[in-house]
Amino acid sequence: MQPTHNRWIVAAAGTLLMICLGTVYAWSFFQKPLTDSYGWSNSQVAWAFSLAICCLGLAAAAGGLLLPKLGPTRLAQAGGILFAAGYLVAALALSLRSLPLLYLGYGLLGGTGLGLGYVTPVATVARWFPDRKGFATGLVVMGFGFGALLMSKVIAPFLLQLFPGNLPAAFTAMGGLFLLVTVPAATGIVNPPPGWQPAGMVQPATATAAAAGSGSRSARDCILSGDFALLWLIFFCNIAAGIAIIGFQSPLFQDICSKAGMTADPATLARYGATLIAVSSLFNGVGRFVWGGISDRIGRRATFRLLLGSQLVAFLLLMQTGSPWLFALLVCYILLCYGGGFGTMPSFILDRFGAGLMPAVYGAILTAWSAAGIAGPQLVALLKDTYPAGRAATTSFALGAAFLLAGLLLSLLLPATAKSAAETG
Repeated sequence: MQPTHNRWIVAAAGTLLMICLGTVYAWSFFQKPLTDSYGWSNSQVAWAFSLAICCLGLAAAAGGLLLPKLGPTRLAQAGGILFAAGYLVAALALSLRSLPLLYLGYGLLGGTGLGLGYVTPVATVARWFPDRKGFATGLVVMGFGFGALLMSKVIAPFLLQLFPGNLPAAFTAMGGLFLLVTVPAATGIVNPPPGWQPAGMVQPATATAAAAGSGSRSARDCILSGDFALLWLIFFCNIAAGIAIIGFQSPLFQDICSKAGMTADPATLARYGATLIAVSSLFNGVGRFVWGGISDRIGRRATFRLLLGSQLVAFLLLMQTGSPWLFALLVCYILLCYGGGFGTMPSFILDRFGAGLMPAVYGAILTAWSAAGIAGPQLVALLKDTYPAGRAATTSFALGAAFLLAGLLLSLLLPATAKSAAETG
């Protein structure tokens, strides 16, 4: 039986699930401890994060197809269970000092759980808020951005203090915690009743046209279209630039603080890095909500062009700065825009392809996250393993700028067809 839910309760449950899943963005908190404790290279450790993001996108694509068959509650619960299992297997891998098992646990199992869990609340909440698409989907994905704050300033420091020098025990506790939170949260994620719409809402002509258009096209037709290809490439460029920073912001910040003479104490540098992760995660989360709302007003195309162009300037400034404070400020702005891409894309898909095809098409476009999750962190890891700290950082920022320039140029090719109500004024 389809229960009658308050749509804000559904949004709150989706946001709570997203907060747990978003702890993956605090991976840079563990990057240096793992390289120091186990003797693995930056590239070897970064593969755990890269594989998790890769599997996230692939599982989200599969989840978009499974969602109509399994329903949001079951799919979200499966995502939460797999995500927690990833931490538990990773704990075993660390106790055995096994990189392949770490990749299997954190990367494959955890990443698959991330994908199934991520696509479900976004697609479901979009159905509950046809009148405020950008606002609502931005609110839910904001939780994913806040996950890194929870991990870097609360969960990880507490557990590492509780289990000093015992990373396997800390990972085990994290797995148990996420299992206890994600599965109950998933029970609150349900579809609206058939034909439901908010009280007093007048269906705009553009939305009616989009819904009608989706009925005449299959998901396969949409995914193979030129519009989808452009959106995929633009999304990839925005993610690749930002996720390269996310995967290494703590060690990069520690390097610049040490070079600036702030301190050479490893424990103090680690705290500085954790603080930047926490603060930038706030910007990542707020960006998903704020830019999603802005896109309701100025349109999706204009929003992405602004995101890409302003970040390009930020990356060029990063190449020149030696100031830890300016570095931190620029990283926070980049994460604001990085999150903004995720906050805007769900409503972009809704506008272009219609609500009926949204789960399948949105799931497919998240494969851009998979590709970017490998390209961004691995290229930066390779640079850090190959070059001295200063040169590696500068080259990494130049690489991010190149991704953004490519995305900005591609955004100029987006056609003005299938306009949303926001784009028509």
